[in-house]
This record gives sequence, C-alpha cells and structure tokens, in this order.
Amino acid sequence: QVQLVESGGGSVQAGGSLRLSCVASRITYTSRYVGCMGWFRQAPGQEREGVATIALYNDNADYADSVVGRFTISQDNAKNTVYLQMNNLKPEDTAMYFCAADPSTIWQACSLKTSFLYWAQGTQVTVSS
Repeated sequence: QVQLVESGGGSVQAGGSLRLSCVASRITYTSRYVGCMGWFRQAPGQEREGVATIALYNDNADYADSVVGRFTISQDNAKNTVYLQMNNLKPEDTAMYFCAADPSTIWQACSLKTSFLYWAQGTQVTVSS
C-alpha cells in the first residue's frame, strides 16, 4: 500500500521559515521519465490550492505565483523524499499542507494542473503576525 508521510509543520511568526518533508513508499514507477509530486494547501473555508510541484525525473518545478521567490520544492531520490522549504512566511500562508504523488505523469506534464493519485494526511502550518 502506497504511503505518503509528512512532517515539519508547526507554528512560526511572520518572516520565519519551515521545511516540510514528505516520504513516499511503495510507489511503482513504470519509467524513469514519469513521476510527479507536489504540495497543496487548504485554509479553513477556502478551496485547496496548488503550491508547488516537481518532476522526479529532472526536478522541473512549477510554483503558485503567491509563493514564487519564497518557497522551494526539492527532492532526495535516495530517501524517496520531497521537501518544501518555506521562507519569509506570511499569515496568509496559514493552512493545512498536503503532499501528493502521481506515478504515471510524464515529466513534461508535471505541474500544478496535474491530477494526483495519492495524497497524504496533511500537516498544519500556522503563521502569526
């Protein structure tokens, strides 16, 4: 059974930093050119929105406009882990953050528009002013 396990959420003051981690296990990839992982977030009363995605083949990344220059998505293949480094956090970044994975998306199609097959439980990020 596929597992996505997140860690790293918490509370921080505005301007601070957090790093989220997502460890993926038991995901089968049919080719070295496929595999897309991403981070999404949902604040209370709001729709879920995409934050960042990364193509596992070549680290090609896509970011929401609201986080460009502040957030960085990366991966460690050896650890089957994807990270979201969040700097200069703002109160509007407060949300539940979800890691997602799709094993069949080819790297060129990996983006915030990707339909993800697997989802993690979520980790809370709270930014106070």
